[in-house]
Amino acid sequence: MTGFICIVTETLPAGLLPQISDDMGISPSMAGQTVTAYAFGSFLTAIPLTIATRAWRRRSVLLLAIIGFLVFNSATALSSDYHLTMTARFLAGVSAGLAWSLLAGYARRMVEPHQQGKAMAVAMVGTPLALSLGVPLGTWLGTAIGWRATFGIASAMTLALVPWVLAKVPDFPGQAARERMPLRRVFTTPGVRPVLAVVLTWMLAHNLLYTYIAPFATHANLGASVDLLLLTFGVAALAGISIAGKLVDGFLRRTVLASLAAFAAAALAFGLAAHWPAAVYAGTALWGMTFGGAATLLQTALADAAGDGADVAQSMNVVVWNLAIAGGGLTGGALLDIWGAGAFPWAVQSLLAAALIIAWSARAHAFRPGRRGA
Repeated sequence: MTGFICIVTETLPAGLLPQISDDMGISPSMAGQTVTAYAFGSFLTAIPLTIATRAWRRRSVLLLAIIGFLVFNSATALSSDYHLTMTARFLAGVSAGLAWSLLAGYARRMVEPHQQGKAMAVAMVGTPLALSLGVPLGTWLGTAIGWRATFGIASAMTLALVPWVLAKVPDFPGQAARERMPLRRVFTTPGVRPVLAVVLTWMLAHNLLYTYIAPFATHANLGASVDLLLLTFGVAALAGISIAGKLVDGFLRRTVLASLAAFAAAALAFGLAAHWPAAVYAGTALWGMTFGGAATLLQTALADAAGDGADVAQSMNVVVWNLAIAGGGLTGGALLDIWGAGAFPWAVQSLLAAALIIAWSARAHAFRPGRRGA
């Protein structure tokens, strides 16, 4: 549920830009910067906040992040001042950076080692649920009852989450001083940098295409069906996280390589057969399925490689993930202006080729063959 709220809070403005700009008397591009502010909040503070709270009890940190969403989504809903709204969005991003750094390690600590991958899949299911159901529903609600009321509903969900966490989530101690690994040591731990490199290249490929799905759909003569393409992507992502949950503990390496290859195959279909709607829909489904399991696979690989430095490594993952979001927007925009949307599939292919080479080569520490922990 926390992951669901993170993604919904991040992406709600994208579907409500006309309402936000009209209500606040600003341009759509200025309204769009509410998404940028959120991403910068996560990008700039995930690592220092994670390091600063390593000694705290885990449930206290989780509740701090959740209460942050409650306060800053409420401020966004009530604010009539653009600068105050941007500040609230930045601080909501800070809450998200702290939450994402915590969730993976927290979920792993609740179960036995042989169930850690499956626990990650369950904990991460909020992401595809938010993308496939939460964002379209939020957009519809924003149109029906106003964008402020939609953010108010997000706050209400967060308020309901606090007693649920207190009642059901087990608490764990923070790290003792002797267990805390310095940032540099975590970063240089064998296996951590290859996983982060795969995160960067894979998510850059994804965000390049996802951010500009509307121009690409127009290029493929499906401009009127963007909502159906996104629904196809979201449903396939739900299937993908289910598949990843079943395979991550026994076949992590093979599943990562197969997912990258499948996404590359989807991009190839987009490049060679964009004029065939069936090929575009099939490629979108394949792409969504690979993305659905990506967070589970990559965060499991990163936590395995980092060991006691897992929480700090996950904060690095938050930074790299947000860098890929920003990079996808910038790179895709440049490609669109220079060569048009037809260039997207080939750029995606290049990035995925790099990710495949890195993942294939990093078999000793990052993406080990065989069952996890064997």
